[in-house]
Amino acid sequence: MALARILVDGYSLLHNWPELAEGQPRHSERARNELIQILTNYQDATGEPITVFFDGSGARGGAPKSAQKKKSSREVEVLFSHSGQTADDMIERAAVRFQDYGEVLVVTDDIAERDTVGGMGGSVASCANFIRMIGNALTELQDELRNYNRSERNRFKRPR
Repeated sequence: MALARILVDGYSLLHNWPELAEGQPRHSERARNELIQILTNYQDATGEPITVFFDGSGARGGAPKSAQKKKSSREVEVLFSHSGQTADDMIERAAVRFQDYGEVLVVTDDIAERDTVGGMGGSVASCANFIRMIGNALTELQDELRNYNRSERNRFKRPR
């Protein structure tokens, strides 16, 4: 069964993926943007819709100004928490709401969050496991494209 949605704790994933935006603070705009781009590539490869949540309570209006300008898409939604709430709170609510539509996968290394979502019947993945899933999906897509391009080149090389 396909997933209804993948819910990602953005900063949890960033803290476990030092290769993204090397040398940049994990809460930086550059690190967030690189993560969003990778998640978009993963969504393109798998077709699974994704929502990534960031704690944004330290910024006015709940999100950094540059993030407020960034548009979410239907496939990869980007949300920042507002003052008085956390990304974890938002993930829990979303997990409950999406259950009626199918299986939900929550990606986080926050043990309390994983226990809460698992207790509600949702699936959970560690950040390290999800990073491997992304790598495998993107490698598989590259292989498929390489094979397709090879077959197309061969098709046009054949004499008629």
